[in-house]
Amino acid sequence: MTEPELRELALRVLRKIAPEADPARIDPREDLREQLDLDSMDFLNFVIGLHEALGVDIPEADYARLSSLDGIAQYLGEKVPGAAR
Repeated sequence: MTEPELRELALRVLRKIAPEADPARIDPREDLREQLDLDSMDFLNFVIGLHEALGVDIPEADYARLSSLDGIAQYLGEKVPGAAR
């Protein structure tokens, strides 16, 4: 998967967690939790959704790398087997 595909997948998972969120208004460089007012359970459900969609284990120590949409795409690009970098 390419980074744009990983970014789109992350947005699909986010839409399940925060259906009221407008993806067009998300700044890919800014903190998602702040932009979407996600609490810790929402964020955990988001991480679980990424795991289920991609089969990638995301340890709690790496959660900080998932703070922005750009960070998520970069992180997943490193973790997903065969992802284009």
